[in-house]
Amino acid sequence: MTERRAPLFSLVLACGVSVAGTAMSALAIPWLVLSTTGSAGRTGVVGFAEMAPYVLLQVLAGPVVDRIGAKRGCVLGNAVACVLVCAIPVFHAAGGLSFGVLVVLVAVGGAVRGMADTATGPLVPAMAKLGGVPLERAAGLYSGAGRTGLLLGTPLAGVLVAGAGAPATVLVDGITFGVAAVAVMVLVPAAGSGERPGGFLAGLGEGLRFIGTDRLLLGIVVLVAATNLLDQALLSVLVPVWIRDRLHDPASVGFLGGASNIGALLGVLLAAWIGHRLPRRAIFSLGYLLGGAPPFLAMAAFGTLAPVLVITGLAGLAGGVNNPIIGAVSYERIPEHLQARVLGAIKASAWTGIPFGSLLGGALTAGTGLTLALLACGAAMLVVTLAPFVFPAWRQLDRPGVTSSR
Repeated sequence: MTERRAPLFSLVLACGVSVAGTAMSALAIPWLVLSTTGSAGRTGVVGFAEMAPYVLLQVLAGPVVDRIGAKRGCVLGNAVACVLVCAIPVFHAAGGLSFGVLVVLVAVGGAVRGMADTATGPLVPAMAKLGGVPLERAAGLYSGAGRTGLLLGTPLAGVLVAGAGAPATVLVDGITFGVAAVAVMVLVPAAGSGERPGGFLAGLGEGLRFIGTDRLLLGIVVLVAATNLLDQALLSVLVPVWIRDRLHDPASVGFLGGASNIGALLGVLLAAWIGHRLPRRAIFSLGYLLGGAPPFLAMAAFGTLAPVLVITGLAGLAGGVNNPIIGAVSYERIPEHLQARVLGAIKASAWTGIPFGSLLGGALTAGTGLTLALLACGAAMLVVTLAPFVFPAWRQLDRPGVTSSR
């Protein structure tokens, strides 16, 4: 049984390493731009150039992955990302890293990483089936690897930037994509035929239509996009302003972020452990309700760190339980031949509101003040997270039969 599960564990490990590299680049590449150009505007351009193609390819790469196969797409995307990201410090050392070259490298690198992540999604249920692992557990391990990579990648990048410099940190980041590519190539078997009839636009339209006709998946897409928008308003604007105005201690940003991330990781691992034995709709609904509005309301009510820290950590724990459920439901409801394009579109939809969240938080805070902005966003989050309790489509979260307690 252990040998049958080795491909799933290898895939999960590769995901964690790749996400850690992504977290490192999120700090190291902007720092490199700032240290070489001194321009915050150019730093923002590079960040956009990296993330916009990444999100776009989450939607567009599905038909390509269907054509070449999930494993090949994952390996190819990570391998090309390795080459492109490693080229940044090489060009820098040679004196040829102009701003235009950097933008091109990070844009194409973001695009191929988007393809790699789109290809990874369909491999998870295939490896779970091969190893006889419940889907909630497989989705939880996959999500947990991503959370762990984010949790470790950012502080590791800070240490490396301080000790070895931004170019060396970017080089390490590029190597992580190469490690992920080799791990998947050697240790993960192929899944699916890699041959799908029809053209690119037809395949893309088929995937998007599938989401539109499945009310539960469409509800998940809308819920995740809306809550991410409000979470971004909290993280990018409301938290920094609250800390500046009430705590006057910038170090508290790290404490709150750490509490949320650790809580979310624990929630993911808990769901991976026992999630397949629990009633999905009840856990999912409570997880979103308890993980959504409480941090907003706590910050509106308190002016000290301790209670907000505790509530933020517990909210992260509650919200973390939901990712494995979303993954398991998606794997169950999406036909195997559509998984690459549909899973990519679902993941990309989670990012759609994020750029607007910062604008919303800034506009509300400037127009109404911090407390009213927190209450308004908290009330909106409460209304949004009541959806699974209200709308009949969410009843489909419950399994049609009794699951085993493997």
